[in-house]
Amino acid sequence: MLKPQVHYQSNSTITNRRAHFLLPKSFINGKELASLLVVKSSRSPFNKARRYIRAASEPTTIKAVEDVPQQSIKVKALVTVIQTIGGLLTSLGIERGLDDIQDLLGKTLLLELVSTELDPKTELEKPTIEGFAHRVRQESGDVKYEAEFEVPNDFGDVGAVLVENEHHCEMFLQDIVLDGFPHGPVNVTCRSWVHSKYENKQKRAFFTNKCYLPSQTPIGLRRLREEELALLRGNGQGERKRGERIYDYDVYNDIGDPDANLDLARPVLGGKERPYPRRCRTGRPRCQSDPSLEKKKKDFYVPRDEGFSEIKHLTFSAKTLYSLFNALVPSLGNVIGDAELGFPYFRAIDSLFNEGIQMPPLSRQGFWKTIMPRLFKVITDGKDVLRFETPQTSERDRFFWLRDEEFARQTLAGLNPYSIKLITEWPLKSKLDPVIYGPPESAITTEIIEAEIGGIIKVSEAIKQKKLFILDYHDILLPFVRKVRGLKGTTLYGSRTIFFLTPSGTLRPLAIELTRPPMDGKPQWKQVYTHNWDSTGCWLWRLAKAHVLAHDSGYHQLVSHWLRTHCATEPYIVATNRQLSVMHPIYRLLHPHFRYTMEINALARESLVNAGGIIESSFSPGKYSMELSSAAYDEMWRFDHEALPKDLINRGMAVEDKTAPHGLKLTIEDYPFANDGLILWDIIKNWVTDYVNHYYPDPSLVVSDQELQAWWTEIQTVGHRDKKDKPGWPELKTPEDLIEIATIIAWVCSGHHAAVNFGQYAFAGYFPNRPTIARRKMPSEEPTEEEWNSFLEKPEAVLLATFPSKLQATRVMAVLSVLSNHSPDEEYIGEEMEPSWADDPIIEAAFEKFSGRLKELEGIVDERNSNKNLKNRNGAGIVPYQLLKPFSKPG
Repeated sequence: MLKPQVHYQSNSTITNRRAHFLLPKSFINGKELASLLVVKSSRSPFNKARRYIRAASEPTTIKAVEDVPQQSIKVKALVTVIQTIGGLLTSLGIERGLDDIQDLLGKTLLLELVSTELDPKTELEKPTIEGFAHRVRQESGDVKYEAEFEVPNDFGDVGAVLVENEHHCEMFLQDIVLDGFPHGPVNVTCRSWVHSKYENKQKRAFFTNKCYLPSQTPIGLRRLREEELALLRGNGQGERKRGERIYDYDVYNDIGDPDANLDLARPVLGGKERPYPRRCRTGRPRCQSDPSLEKKKKDFYVPRDEGFSEIKHLTFSAKTLYSLFNALVPSLGNVIGDAELGFPYFRAIDSLFNEGIQMPPLSRQGFWKTIMPRLFKVITDGKDVLRFETPQTSERDRFFWLRDEEFARQTLAGLNPYSIKLITEWPLKSKLDPVIYGPPESAITTEIIEAEIGGIIKVSEAIKQKKLFILDYHDILLPFVRKVRGLKGTTLYGSRTIFFLTPSGTLRPLAIELTRPPMDGKPQWKQVYTHNWDSTGCWLWRLAKAHVLAHDSGYHQLVSHWLRTHCATEPYIVATNRQLSVMHPIYRLLHPHFRYTMEINALARESLVNAGGIIESSFSPGKYSMELSSAAYDEMWRFDHEALPKDLINRGMAVEDKTAPHGLKLTIEDYPFANDGLILWDIIKNWVTDYVNHYYPDPSLVVSDQELQAWWTEIQTVGHRDKKDKPGWPELKTPEDLIEIATIIAWVCSGHHAAVNFGQYAFAGYFPNRPTIARRKMPSEEPTEEEWNSFLEKPEAVLLATFPSKLQATRVMAVLSVLSNHSPDEEYIGEEMEPSWADDPIIEAAFEKFSGRLKELEGIVDERNSNKNLKNRNGAGIVPYQLLKPFSKPG
């Protein structure tokens, strides 16, 4: 349900390229923006050692105040500032006029060139060379500023540029190009907001594109490198303010809002009782009703450059997301009214795609259609009509959601391909305490399975031949059943679903077991459902399948998606910014994968996974959803199993085989997610291997890299501290160790995320295929005579009443439509090159090879989808499996 972008952002050109960021203010007053700063203070040893050469402020040639050596060269700096736009968060006032005057005076940006060398006489940092940049022109939304310097021949290489923003509002710097040196231009990629000097006197520091390991850092930059990281870490005190760039850790203590309503109190996630990854610290005040929790505030802090930006051509995703959560979702509640109102018949569900829902008029006519054209396709009489786009799955086969073979196929090529497992032990048995949860033995017997198979094979032989598979949500859900059943409008079971691998390579569902633990003075209840050939049995099977799909939907959203690709990733981002300098090659390798993650995670804490939010109000676990996510983290998550090959082996879906492609033999040969994913995994790993081996030719460089070791230690002991003593953390002693670690992180942020995100609307947009909640218990669970007769008289009505309500369904459909959409500003893995990579011929060549292999994968996927022998991705009414194609068009 989260994140509308694939995670690999990079740019190939030095000027006029797209920026990283998406939404906040254009020229907003930034306050105490503390990152990459140089403190001009007598208390700063770096500045105490530096002498300054101040140049005059004329908009042309800059002459130093101190004596300049006769032999010097003229260097021109071209600064690109991305023009931001108003509208969503921008407020321009008198400061804008003052800034225009500064532009005319040529005093907009003060630049200081920093040498990589020390002064040989004093053994101190060489004096910087200062000059004011003035505005010269505007190109396609980019504003160009120029400054000229006279650089002594003995100045040495420029290693960094200090920037002071003379405007009254912050500016977004794209890059700086220094031209005039004999060895060619020096490129400085900024892609960052620079605060106003009137808000914060500290200068920003931007390093050139050349990568350095800490031990290889030029001596003239070492102190600056260390000071930069210290500023990014902060001191762990106080409330973080908008515009700051401090990265720190905290527990998930901001999901609830007990000061607004005690019913919105939620436990802290993170710690011994409820293990969880850490989030970025915000430091907000504590709740009065529960001091362990943070107060809710309108804006959730994220470090300035992690947030969406109001860059002119990068506003689509941000505006859409904010409009979705702050306007559309509340408006649906007002229009529908009754939160428990269901769909009386299936035609009412179809009307969402044919007729739509008339939305209340807004002050700005056509606002909905402008922001969400995919949802608002109709305007009648000046009024917006919300009409959902028919998902491709339903477009191809209107009854796809009813078919058992499609139900089974989607475990391999659907929205959640991470749950299907091989059955290796029989009989099935729970690991939960029988005193609390009842007898552990499954009600799915050998006789039931063999009867469903048709007597063609014994269960023992089927297990030996690896023919039986399971969706097992029994032990993870059963501990929550009592609590969830205490909530209004939802129910829950522990569930097991058994599948048989047919000779054609497809799966066939055999049996579903639903279990209720002992509760309310009643013993454990469990029942097995099969696809019987009588009407009653057929309808009970459909209802049982609806419950299993609700379980799978919740697990997908809370574990496969949120926990594994968003929540567990945030500590990687925080540690990368706290411990790895922007000059570090591993920082530049991983940083493109982290685009927007922290901002979207903050939006999720605000509107998706928060108390009373969309997840809690629309998914079966209700208010216990995040506790379920914590339980899954505690019991199932380990870092090394986030690697695709090990994940497949752990689930019994593959075994190691050195003679097989990718070194693995798949248990199910036609497993679209695994087949495409393993190619993508290998492509990413080969790219990471080339990259790491270039910067770490000697294994000793890995062990001696203090930043790298601190980064990996912090991820384990702070970011994932509740798992620090658990297995699964690789050592970091060799380049091979680093390759595996970096590949896992890159895979999770790209391939894994794409597989569980971009198919959300295609597979769940027609919600009967993947209902997010089951609102009624099975009619066969200890029914009254009236309940049973009602089911027999009109089973369709019972199924519709089990499905989500109209409000639940439409809210989730709207969210899925927006968040699974490929936006126009999206950037794709391997599409464009990072500037620092382009400056290194070896890395540039490795990236070109990487990009070329990704293009080959596109063709391989298309070829597989057209192969009639691959029944899980080709057939009547089947949507081709394209979730791991590296490049996709908007939409």
